[in-house]
Amino acid sequence: MVAKEQSLVAERVCVIGSGSWGTAVTSLVAPRCEHIALWCHEESVAKGINETGHNPVQLPDFEFSPKVRATTSLADAARDADAILLVVPSAFLRGTCAQLAPYVADDVPVLVLTKGVERGTGCLMADVAAQELGTPERVAVLSGPNHAEEISQGTISAAVVAAPQVDVARFFQRLLVCPSFRVYVTDDVAGVEICAAEKNVIAIACGIAVALGAGDNTLAALMTRGLAEISRIATAIGADPLTCMGLAGMGDLVVTCTSQHSRNRTFGEAFVGGESLVDYQRRTGMVVEGAEAAASILELAQAHDVQVPITQAVYDLLYSNMPLTEAIDALLGRNPNQEFYGVDR
Repeated sequence: MVAKEQSLVAERVCVIGSGSWGTAVTSLVAPRCEHIALWCHEESVAKGINETGHNPVQLPDFEFSPKVRATTSLADAARDADAILLVVPSAFLRGTCAQLAPYVADDVPVLVLTKGVERGTGCLMADVAAQELGTPERVAVLSGPNHAEEISQGTISAAVVAAPQVDVARFFQRLLVCPSFRVYVTDDVAGVEICAAEKNVIAIACGIAVALGAGDNTLAALMTRGLAEISRIATAIGADPLTCMGLAGMGDLVVTCTSQHSRNRTFGEAFVGGESLVDYQRRTGMVVEGAEAAASILELAQAHDVQVPITQAVYDLLYSNMPLTEAIDALLGRNPNQEFYGVDR
């Protein structure tokens, strides 16, 4: 009992979002806290979790810790919380935070696990959370090669936590780190966020390429040129391009572009097979963040005069009904530039 108490980091943790990642992350925080409140959008999901210890929609084989109690009330979820973890789709983050704000004290640290760029504003997810919840210095983000399916099984993984204040990053590092989940820290919030958002777009492109019969050489080219796009945007918004070489960048890019668990990669394959974005999301019950990011990141890149040809191609395919042959021709018809053009070295 003494050893257990010494390992505690928080008494009560609130997780907002019961999708696959929200479900899996409870396994990481459970050893370091006494109670976990899991907010669910749907009553049927909350009821299923509380009655069976399993999520009836996402990761149904995963067994929740007895410390987890699900609720559809944001007020109940956030009550007396020592930490808030936000794990909702990017398109719903602002609205969710606005509803959550009255129940979160100004000094409660907030960790954003949502990946994306807000469409229309160009705001990163930490900015969205800070604008709605207040006290920007207490907001951190986490990213890395972390598929929920493997996290829930306890396989070895790693991530990076970024926050403007090191004590906030260190707090979430202590809350999440364990022998099977390595957590590193940085202050480059913008760099971590742009990597997290853009890699989903590149993964859709890789899925499309695979479905069209592309080989390993093509995938390697897409991933590395995709990494170059990420680095150019990072430079343009004042982030550290070196972050793109780390867990949030190259690490997450590789796993998202190659894994069977990647909803963005598998959507790209399904798209070639004729399945629409709406139909894919309805069938899988998961949000394809790369589809939203293709539009929002293209807006951000154009605002900063940054070339993002792969992102442009994915956008044209999803939103402009461009034929696949034309999108491929547009990419391959470009004159190759210097390899690291637009990247601050």
